[in-house]
Amino acid sequence: MTVNLSFLPEVTAVFLLMFARLGTMIMLLPALGESSIPTRIRLTIALAVTLVLYPMAAPLYPGNLMGNLPFLLALLAMEMVIGFAIGLCAKLITSALTTAGMIMASQSGMAFALGTDVANQGQQGALFGNYLSILGITLVFSTDTHYLVIAALHDSFELFPPGTLIPVSDFSQYAVQTVADVFSVAMRMSAPFIVVGIVFYFGLGLLNKLMPQLQIFFIAMPVNITLGLLLLVVLISSLMTFYLDHFQQALGKFLAG
Repeated sequence: MTVNLSFLPEVTAVFLLMFARLGTMIMLLPALGESSIPTRIRLTIALAVTLVLYPMAAPLYPGNLMGNLPFLLALLAMEMVIGFAIGLCAKLITSALTTAGMIMASQSGMAFALGTDVANQGQQGALFGNYLSILGITLVFSTDTHYLVIAALHDSFELFPPGTLIPVSDFSQYAVQTVADVFSVAMRMSAPFIVVGIVFYFGLGLLNKLMPQLQIFFIAMPVNITLGLLLLVVLISSLMTFYLDHFQQALGKFLAG
């Protein structure tokens, strides 16, 4: 009895192409691709997702890939570019929390209180932003929003079929729109802190004019920090609900239907 294994090279080529797209996306996607998750875990997730999606996405790839090596290499590069573009656009969504946290910290007098941001490649960031980033990742998993991320991985093969030209103009337009939305969301989340900061410092200036001999700013600093912390406690649920809605709408653009 002879076992025909001639199909294995084609299966391997298609699996490699799928892994190039999905692996690149998962390394950048929010929630699944955070730097706090060990690289081996992310690699395992990428391999598992590729294995699960293989039966559904494999028929979309052209046949006889091993017989045309230049075409295979070009297709591999295109898959990595598509995965990088989608993952980067999705990664930009989470930067709204870091930007909002920096604005909140500046208005609350805690801009110089820095810590390691585990959700932002381990870089230094304001404590407000670090807390919001960790809370955002936690809420993504606790509300099952990470299934939306997995759905975006699946639907990427329908939105950007393998072997077709990369829609550079669409990616560029969406990247610009995403950056604009990030700053818009960050400003709206930090708007209460900006208003309170303006009113507070206006009152300090008026009090300083009325009582020049009083060292008002030494008294104002702890009061400003206390107000910022109290405001964060009062508004945290509303802020994160607003962010989750934005997160779901932004990722919803990568869904086919």
